[in-house]
Amino acid sequence: MEPDGAPRALVMSDVAALAGVSHQTVSRVVNGHPNVAPHTRERVERAIAQLGYRPNIAARALVTGSTRTIGLVTVKINQYGPAQTMLGLEQAARAAGYSLSVSILDEATAAAMREAVDTFVAQRVDGIVALSTYDDAAAALSVLDPPVPLVAVQVGGDDDRPAVGVDQETGARLATRHLLELGHRTVHHVAGPADSQEARARIAGWRAELAAAGAPVPDAPLRGDWTPKSGYLAGKSLAARIHGGEDITAVFLANDQMALGLLAALHEEQLRVPEDVSVVGFDDLPESPYLTPPLTTVRQDFAELGRRGVQLVLSRMKGENVHPEPVPPSLLVRGSTGPVPVPGEEKR
Repeated sequence: MEPDGAPRALVMSDVAALAGVSHQTVSRVVNGHPNVAPHTRERVERAIAQLGYRPNIAARALVTGSTRTIGLVTVKINQYGPAQTMLGLEQAARAAGYSLSVSILDEATAAAMREAVDTFVAQRVDGIVALSTYDDAAAALSVLDPPVPLVAVQVGGDDDRPAVGVDQETGARLATRHLLELGHRTVHHVAGPADSQEARARIAGWRAELAAAGAPVPDAPLRGDWTPKSGYLAGKSLAARIHGGEDITAVFLANDQMALGLLAALHEEQLRVPEDVSVVGFDDLPESPYLTPPLTTVRQDFAELGRRGVQLVLSRMKGENVHPEPVPPSLLVRGSTGPVPVPGEEKR
């Protein structure tokens, strides 16, 4: 029994009484049933908001077999891309009437991915989205077969496990083509980690665009780890080669954070951007327009990526076999790129 004076928990009948509808109508609104007139749904939603009613998720799950929850497994949320994709997924899930339960893995290993998926299954989520670009996690996804729909975001899919992602190769080609069209003989690349599928796709796009233009393809990209420090070290290495007489006038980096570090290194080495070296990043960090100079970069539409990811998992819940198109990237031209330096011009 509740102690005297203790507030009684709100129930659906309280909402029904305030809205002037039946208990069954409130239940249909709460559970997202489509067969409710718009004006009736609005009246019920106003009553829910006025009372501060919160549905009993456990009880609703027993009745409907649905918790209205999507599980998200993600890796390395300290990086800009995964963090923004997670926000896009959460906003899209909320708009669809679902909550998002998040499991953030410390390492992108197969064992960690399997454990997270098993935990979500035990929690009776309606579907699972896996967000990772790393090989171990992708390998784990390829062999997992949970009893709820499992889809991938930003990691390669197949016929049985569809995926949605940004077209990384096209983004790299846009960046490389922009630099070539400015007259640069070739473009050097600072890549992400070797076990990242995103990094490898950007390398492939960079190489493909150079080959298509008949431009020299450098033997191998410099390797970074997405951090500004690795971009700084790459910048120091490239600056030494430039001062040694090598013809390096354009650099495409696999993300903006590494580009930030490279800009700092070039400045220290008294190399001007873009007069001496043009620089393009990838991601479009919020800070990128305010760097010195403002950074030309490839923008990924993380909100659209999240929307398509949620659409994909909801479609799989309905038994639909859909394979969405990749999200197209776009090139944002700013002050860090310019025409190829005039031959013989002295570098300051």
